Amino acid sequence: MKKKKIAWGITGAGDKIVETMKAMEKINKKYEDKVDIEVFISKSGDQVIKYYEISQDIERNFDKVWVEINANAPFLAGNIQLGKYEFMLIAPVSSNTVAKIAMRMGDTLISNAAIMGQKADVPIYILPSDYEEGTTITQLPDGNDLKITIRKEDVEHVKKLAKMYETFIIKEPKDLVTVFEKHFD
Repeated sequence: MKKKKIAWGITGAGDKIVETMKAMEKINKKYEDKVDIEVFISKSGDQVIKYYEISQDIERNFDKVWVEINANAPFLAGNIQLGKYEFMLIAPVSSNTVAKIAMRMGDTLISNAAIMGQKADVPIYILPSDYEEGTTITQLPDGNDLKITIRKEDVEHVKKLAKMYETFIIKEPKDLVTVFEKHFD
């Protein structure tokens, strides 16, 4: 049986990046006979995974890893439109990328691929860093806590995405497994 392909996009969100990577490692092992997870990292995402010192973990655990050159390179958007991926997962997603997708601005690799995937009815799963208004604590790469306030404008973009066809919002990295169960169990 030919394995299905999944596109996993990583953006510049530091919040939940370590937990997301650990969850994806477990998912990759559990579904290795059914799924090839290909990793696409935005320019900002590349900086974040280096800050959090997980870039080598990603390269060690996933066979195909690409870093954004521009909005069309590597050629992700076209391959998503052509149906080469079962779905696209973007986790974690910065508020910048959420806003770009919500406002239809495909000027980066991940936002372009998500918008093109939506146009081709490919399911898009998004784990936004800012999905609920209020104050939260996130962990910095050095282990220290950072208090941030999530504003209503960021939450409004998430809500707009949640109303879009075949676009699904995920709240926590632990919930990523349910996406794979839905498609492959």
